[in-house]
Amino acid sequence: MKSFFASIVMFALAGCVTMDRTTPTVSRDIHNDNQLVRRDDSAPRKRLMVLPFLDSSDKRPQEFRDRARAAFIQDLNRSGQVIAFDSKELNLDLSKMMEGDHYKLAEVSRAAQALGVNAVLEGKITDIRIKRKTDNVGVVRHLTSVFEVVAQVRVMTARTGKEVFNTVKTVTVEEQGVRVAERVETDKYLQNNPDMIETIVKDAFLDFTPQVLGSLEKVSWEGRIAAINGDRIYLNVGKISGLQMGDLLKVMEEGDDVYDPESGSHIGRVPGRLKGTLEVISYFGNDGSIAVIHSGSGFKENDRVELY
Repeated sequence: MKSFFASIVMFALAGCVTMDRTTPTVSRDIHNDNQLVRRDDSAPRKRLMVLPFLDSSDKRPQEFRDRARAAFIQDLNRSGQVIAFDSKELNLDLSKMMEGDHYKLAEVSRAAQALGVNAVLEGKITDIRIKRKTDNVGVVRHLTSVFEVVAQVRVMTARTGKEVFNTVKTVTVEEQGVRVAERVETDKYLQNNPDMIETIVKDAFLDFTPQVLGSLEKVSWEGRIAAINGDRIYLNVGKISGLQMGDLLKVMEEGDDVYDPESGSHIGRVPGRLKGTLEVISYFGNDGSIAVIHSGSGFKENDRVELY
């Protein structure tokens, strides 16, 4: 547990859309780094763990999905509304949390919630299709290549295990070209254009950003006590997370999990007892804060904190 808080502090420190290949309808300004942006007028930011993207086909390179996920995390963080990070920060064994071609999101969410995560995101490439449209006659044939990526994104809250977002989208890119005196049916270019496929895989997931951010409004914000040293209490949330000097935070005891007596499925976790309140007095690092006791007692590492 302590190792996660250390790593998360180090982390802080350290539908269908059609577009043209050369003049895209949607223009995105993506930095090459993963820097988080803080907006002074924003509410506290929730922590979103982004799982490794899945693919319905095992024949496509893993690198496509990895680069698409990295770009997606950057896009989410640049909004200033969320702290998105790679699931490898938690050192979870996700291979044991698979069910068919999806993650067991309820199980992943419970594990992530215990480590201070607010929500979990799963992305999947459902299909990649390539279509061709051309003149039927003539020596010079005008060719349109149509590339389509079908992608799915799911978001689940870590605390309650409730699915707050589940949407499938198709992103389409058209490329115009000309083929002279050749049979278009044998044009291998249409089956072998990795640069184009990688571009639309990225765009497919980037198009989800506004909706994912909207779905997180349904997710409760919380932080954790990372360490206690005398009368100083160190939290794993700070300036970038949106806390302000003088903020009062409730310290909550961890509630009990509730299961359906018939099916045995996990329903959610009930709120725990209020242990007291803390007052934020300073920051440390880029996204940690120091608080003192305002009321109550018996606080310990990993206690959950919420806005008062």
